[in-house]
Amino acid sequence: MRYPNGYDPVEAARHCVVTLDKDSPPRVLFCGEDLVEVKLPAGTRVVYAKPPIPGLTDRQAAIRHALAHPENMEPLEALLRPGMKVTIAVDDISLPLPMMPLPDIRQSVLEILLELLAAKGVDDVHIIIATSFHRRLTEPEVRRMVGRRIFDAYYPKRLYNHDGENPDGMVELGRTGHGEPARLNRRAADSDLLIYSNINLVPMDGGHKSVGVGLCDYPTLRAHHTPQAILASDSYMDPGRSGLAHSCNRIGRLIEKHLKVFHIETALNNRMFDSLSEFLGGNEDGFTGLDKMKLAATRFTMSKLSYPTKRRLYFKIPSAYELIGVHAGETEATHARILQYCYDQYCIPLEGQSDVMITGITYISPYNVNSIMNPVLVQVMALGYFFNFYRGMPVVKKNGVMIVTHPCYDEFDPVFHPSYIEFFNRVLVETRDSLVMQKKYEEEFARDPAYIKMYREGHAYHGVHPFYMWYWGENGRAHIGKVIVVGANNQRVPAILGWDQADTMEEALERAESHVGRKPSITLMHFPPILMADVSGTPESIPTRTLEPTAAAL
Repeated sequence: MRYPNGYDPVEAARHCVVTLDKDSPPRVLFCGEDLVEVKLPAGTRVVYAKPPIPGLTDRQAAIRHALAHPENMEPLEALLRPGMKVTIAVDDISLPLPMMPLPDIRQSVLEILLELLAAKGVDDVHIIIATSFHRRLTEPEVRRMVGRRIFDAYYPKRLYNHDGENPDGMVELGRTGHGEPARLNRRAADSDLLIYSNINLVPMDGGHKSVGVGLCDYPTLRAHHTPQAILASDSYMDPGRSGLAHSCNRIGRLIEKHLKVFHIETALNNRMFDSLSEFLGGNEDGFTGLDKMKLAATRFTMSKLSYPTKRRLYFKIPSAYELIGVHAGETEATHARILQYCYDQYCIPLEGQSDVMITGITYISPYNVNSIMNPVLVQVMALGYFFNFYRGMPVVKKNGVMIVTHPCYDEFDPVFHPSYIEFFNRVLVETRDSLVMQKKYEEEFARDPAYIKMYREGHAYHGVHPFYMWYWGENGRAHIGKVIVVGANNQRVPAILGWDQADTMEEALERAESHVGRKPSITLMHFPPILMADVSGTPESIPTRTLEPTAAAL
């Protein structure tokens, strides 16, 4: 892959891994909405994100080129004819994180698509926001995403959120050889052409997952949003070794036997921070005097603000993401091209595993945009996302320790996450065993009429969604022997999650030593921005493992 300005992904990774000595300055970690400085032992390995791949200079030209030169398909223009029914589906605002600067890439793609469709005499066009079982976007969120001109012309009759609970809005196209039902939004299934435009922020995005998950309903999600599928995934950020991806691929291939799908995939760089704050993703050894002043000022300001005020402030600040690649055409060929951008931007070679992995947890996840990072979402960021940002083998050894920083506040958004409240305070208090909760509780939450009404008519995540978020951490829980949280402002949340608690990083490392032995090897994964470890060597295990408290003891 050739990138602007001679960017070389291999060369970019050379300075991303550093080993601390006794004189190294503290490292800066996110702890929810706050920033903390932690002094780590000499010998700690710190992994930083690569510098951003330079963005494309002409976004519109790149999109038009992709539509005219697709992968394993005719150009989009050749597929269009007057009077046909076309549905365009786009990702919701669960990515990128934080929101990207305007114009949003979805707006750029839609403007070009709608212009092309109009020129070919196609006027039966709907735009569906592929929310799956995520919450419905609000009107301001939709307007910002697509731009005022498209919003005014299409919303709400021809631009709307997917509804996976509409009794007349879903259709089953068949079942895979594994018995997985391929159920799809009826408008999309009845179209002469379905165009899906996605954003591939991480490698688990895109491909057949876009249509097969984004436009499906509960019977289809239940086929692969399971602890069994996650346990069958050796990092679901590596699609070739992901049971979740394999199931989505089977369903997607079946869908495409019934429906013409033209896929558009885009990749962004990792420029999460703008020029004023980009030092936060860099090596603290290279902080300038100005960087140190900005850090001190940020920490002081945030210390004076309430959590809700901090959240509102953060969510108003866009990232600086740039488009680095766009391809279109047949789903699997297109996805393969885009995955390479992800790996070139994120992957850093790492030799061997560590006894202890440390990371900070931020204020945002794909599931709390404009909302609270509740305890279940803190869990999924730690054991779901950050644990799984690897290829080859996990950064931490089997039965090792993961240390995270987060306040773990006992707060939930009753509008966006109503079923999370019951899940956390009822289900998790009884059991943390995913197989038990899957069998005993999942369908009850999935079929609950009140939760369905809030999903369909309000802005709530579907009633079953917290189960998926718990399952998402299943291979992390199965692999890691102990999770220790630093900075929690209460004891209840860590106890219910099954995590140990420490007031300081020094105390957390002492607790880690009691589990893995003295002088453990330590790796700090310095999120954000996004990074992945290509871990090589021989997998290792830590023989000792402490017993977690039983649910009855909570």
